[in-house]
Amino acid sequence: MRLRSAWAVVALLASAPALAQSGLPKELERVGLDQRVGEAVALDLALTDHAGAAVRLGDYFGERPVILTPVYYDCPMLCTMVLDGLVRSLKAVTLEPGVDFDVVAVSFDPRETPEQARGRRELFLERYGRSEAASAAHFLTGSDEAVAALMDSIGFRYSFDPETGEFAHAATIVVLTPEGKVSRYYPGVEYPPRDLRLALVEASDEQIGGVVDQVLLYCFKYDPTTGRYTAATMNIIRAGGVITLALMAGFVILSLRRERRRAAGARV
Repeated sequence: MRLRSAWAVVALLASAPALAQSGLPKELERVGLDQRVGEAVALDLALTDHAGAAVRLGDYFGERPVILTPVYYDCPMLCTMVLDGLVRSLKAVTLEPGVDFDVVAVSFDPRETPEQARGRRELFLERYGRSEAASAAHFLTGSDEAVAALMDSIGFRYSFDPETGEFAHAATIVVLTPEGKVSRYYPGVEYPPRDLRLALVEASDEQIGGVVDQVLLYCFKYDPTTGRYTAATMNIIRAGGVITLALMAGFVILSLRRERRRAAGARV
């Protein structure tokens, strides 16, 4: 167990840009995350769902954004942290699963079975605690060729260690548009609810969310190096200027109305 935990921690650290340099163990040289924002994933990939049914990746696209989660279900530590981090974030996001977004987890271990996918899905739904999420949580497995093609399309690089029988891999979730294009990455195992919500709103082309989300998207800019939305200073200044002008215009209009009322009263 200690060896497994050590592998998971090392893999997590390997996802940090600062460590993507020389000095990494040979097993981690091929591990990493290449962000491919704007590129499309192959929606015709043949996979298998948690019930053992044959599906296409495209079955989960077309109507709403998708949170794609690359994991493997028998992962001793890191993948559990990824899924738990996603659950914690989604609990704080008021968007509705199955209506505003879907979650698609895909195992990059071709040896895994629908039974393993079903077990992870049940645990995910139990921790999420929202009954409507059952229609939005899809845990899939697939052949070596299919999962390798999918992971390559999102730039997710991993390495199998035959000695331990485990994978070294990065940690991330990926937000995709309803058309299957990569929109945003969130590396690591913690996903701030505000940022995840904004990513889903943005991926939907602002078809979900409200006016407040649109204002936040104007005032905050996505930083791909950190996977976070940070304040866009000039946009905030512009927004502040517009608000100030609106307040001044409102004050002038109210003042003119008061003067007219006073003048009308004086004539009476």
